[in-house]
Amino acid sequence: MADDETILALEHEMSVLIRRLRRRIAERARLVHPELAPVAYSMLMALHDGGAQRASALVELFSIDKGAVSRQVQTLLELGLIERTPDPDDRRAAILEITPLGRERLDAVAAQRRLEVIEKLHDWSDEDLRDFVDVMSRYNTALERG
Repeated sequence: MADDETILALEHEMSVLIRRLRRRIAERARLVHPELAPVAYSMLMALHDGGAQRASALVELFSIDKGAVSRQVQTLLELGLIERTPDPDDRRAAILEITPLGRERLDAVAAQRRLEVIEKLHDWSDEDLRDFVDVMSRYNTALERG
């Protein structure tokens, strides 16, 4: 088990990382659309990566209330980034799906994001990058266990 100093250093580095990621997510949201909130951007990413799903899945994924999800979904609908269709398994429910415009905007942001990563980590060796990915994966798995 790590000593207290190491744990404190880890907590500090994670705090710095979280602040920087929040800032980056806000910047990326504005690249998709100037009025897009960071949480709506994250929901759009979830629909892009996870495919069509109900709003209730977004409530669970983001651990926020139904009203907050509903407001963000409405913004995404109004901006033409997602569409809502009846759920074929339950006509009372709706399925949310990213539109071609939403996919196009996210793909453009993803291309820019990849270039930024390449630029910032250009002096890392392939082995360092693989090790970092492995450690981050282990950390994320540990977080999932609770």
